[in-house]
Amino acid sequence: MTPYFGQDEQARTLMDAAAGGRMHHGWILAGPKGIGKAAFARAAALRLLADAAGPSFQSSGLDVPDDHRIARLFVSGAHPDYAELERLEKDNGDYARNISVDQVRGLQRLFSNVPSFSDRRVIVIDSADDLERGAANALLKNLEEPPAGTIFLLVSHAPARLLPTIRSRCRLLRFSPLPDDQMRQVLRQNLPDLADDGEMEALIAMGQGSPGRALEFAGLGLAQVESLMREILTTGDPDNSRRLMLAKMLSPKAARPRYEALLERGPAFIAAAARAREGRALATAVDAWEQARSLAAGAVILSLDPSSVVFELCSLIAGIADVREAA
Repeated sequence: MTPYFGQDEQARTLMDAAAGGRMHHGWILAGPKGIGKAAFARAAALRLLADAAGPSFQSSGLDVPDDHRIARLFVSGAHPDYAELERLEKDNGDYARNISVDQVRGLQRLFSNVPSFSDRRVIVIDSADDLERGAANALLKNLEEPPAGTIFLLVSHAPARLLPTIRSRCRLLRFSPLPDDQMRQVLRQNLPDLADDGEMEALIAMGQGSPGRALEFAGLGLAQVESLMREILTTGDPDNSRRLMLAKMLSPKAARPRYEALLERGPAFIAAAARAREGRALATAVDAWEQARSLAAGAVILSLDPSSVVFELCSLIAGIADVREAA
């Protein structure tokens, strides 16, 4: 099972509620995409099921010993008191756009029988944002009249978009982006062959606290891109050499993934630089960030020339270097 990292406070909140007899039947695990909410939900489901079924054990957080009988069932996918809903994979390898109403209604087969190992069942929905309208309404019925002993863990990247009636029947558990040291830990575990420290730091910067997001950019060689942006920020790139180098590097078709990575990283890079400024320099940096965000958002949709986009984006970075030196 994929481990989760950090989120100790969230684990304590959940386990304190369970231990104190105040366990709510519905929880929304809310936070940015890719920070490990689904892994947390699965770990929490296992811990809740193992605690309820016994035998008892001493463990911190959500950890369950590998040799625990419930852990063996859970990891093998054979636990009869657990269900997970997610978008289904189609025959062509793509995923369905939504979690369907039939998937939610299918839970009734689980609810029609008493739990097998304890009085507890756990349902994980990854993610609740993907529920089609009919599925959301079907889930609402279960949340309004929850089957005895059932706990719903709803992963959500945008909880404000869920039905208000679903939100009102669940407790909200907020998750924050991971700090750099935990990001490093996740990336090392998932990328054991990555020995380049510069590339590791570039991925951490790209992820902005989201391991899932950082892993999407693995293997693209982003350390050089990050280094050139920092040189532009530091020097202002008075001869345009670094801007031209990046534009040439990222404009070919084969460089499309790296180009799209720059489109995502560029505005965040400027935003990070803006935090170190104040007064007129801050205002100029915020304006540069707004322009960068607009440019990056329209670059692919409008089929803008990559070379020109890269040069303009880097010029916005150079512009805030000039302001800082003059301030």
